[in-house]
Amino acid sequence: MPRIQIGRPQRLAALLLLIFFGECLWVVGHQKLSTTDYRFARCGREMWERPSPLAGYFTTCGNLNGDGTFAYRAAGLPLTLQRLTLLAADHFRAPANRLYEGSSLNGSTWEARHELASVIYLIHLPFVIFAVWLGGGLWWVSRRLFGNEGGFLALGLYCFCPAVIAMAVTPNNDVLAMWGLYGLIYAAMGVAHAMQGPRRKWRPRIVLLTLALGLTAAAHVLAAIAGFFASLIFMLHLADRRRSYVMQILIFSAIGALIVLFAFYGFHLAAFSYVFTGGAARFWFSLAGIRSFVGARGFAGTMLNVPILIATAVAGLLYIGAPRSRYFGNTAPLLVFLALAPIVTTQTVTAPSLWALPFLFTFIGGAFSDALETGYRKLFLVLTGTILAAQAMVCLTALPLLMR
Repeated sequence: MPRIQIGRPQRLAALLLLIFFGECLWVVGHQKLSTTDYRFARCGREMWERPSPLAGYFTTCGNLNGDGTFAYRAAGLPLTLQRLTLLAADHFRAPANRLYEGSSLNGSTWEARHELASVIYLIHLPFVIFAVWLGGGLWWVSRRLFGNEGGFLALGLYCFCPAVIAMAVTPNNDVLAMWGLYGLIYAAMGVAHAMQGPRRKWRPRIVLLTLALGLTAAAHVLAAIAGFFASLIFMLHLADRRRSYVMQILIFSAIGALIVLFAFYGFHLAAFSYVFTGGAARFWFSLAGIRSFVGARGFAGTMLNVPILIATAVAGLLYIGAPRSRYFGNTAPLLVFLALAPIVTTQTVTAPSLWALPFLFTFIGGAFSDALETGYRKLFLVLTGTILAAQAMVCLTALPLLMR
């Protein structure tokens, strides 16, 4: 096992992630339970607790056509665990004081629902944790590629991005798709790099790639398909003399991912068929997708993201004008971002352009880290610090706007 060292960079990254976690908890603490929260919680609990659903349906919420099961299971799991805890505690209560008749799980999924505590935190916390997890992965990848400066710039923009916080504090599949897609593509790159070494080092990374593909598909099938083809392209580029193994690895990973996805549907064939009939992967490339990102109501149309947009513009100019910035580590996240921006889903309401944000932050971190190695280091240090400070100030003042 590799030796884990916790030095100053790791502590600073942990501090940024702790601030991000605090921002999300503050917003959640000021929210009120909505019908969406109840829907995700009810459907998720039914998936875990296996009630008697309506005939012909996976859950009483319907067939969930086009909607991944990952978010429902994530929202429902804490409530199910708390219910099991209450049930276990029933064995130590007098019969007259027990919450469950006969200390049995039989009966309605919503038995003793009034005994559940901190419901809003239980429903929302899993999504916050996945967002924090993604932030840690973003910092690890960016720092490994570009050094401390690039890693901290990418992480700082992520932690103070209102769009990311808005996704993290509500039950939804988009934040899980964003988490899965970023991990999937960089796991594929890790497999391609490992293919240059002994085969014993391939297996753990292939298993990780399979799991990443399966979890991404459980969140959103389109994200998994996009990640699969991006992985294929990048692996063929990186594998060099072992390109003949790439398709074999991806085919076996896809088969394993289908098994993981099958498990999310409780190994029910009828329910699993929704993946192929629900239409979640239907999409098209359209200027509407770009307008949803840069339009008046999109990511670029709000004053909350002006520092990020300035950083994006500077990074784009550096990439175009400085040959030292045009290498694979910078080009790969830029290509993913540009590929996702114009995508519009035609069957489900989702935001593929927001899945691309971690790739955008990775690209910005790489471009700025290259500039910091030139004779203009002091200028770009000031610019980097100013952008981070401005984005942090804007984000913190905008937190009340993220409450619903």
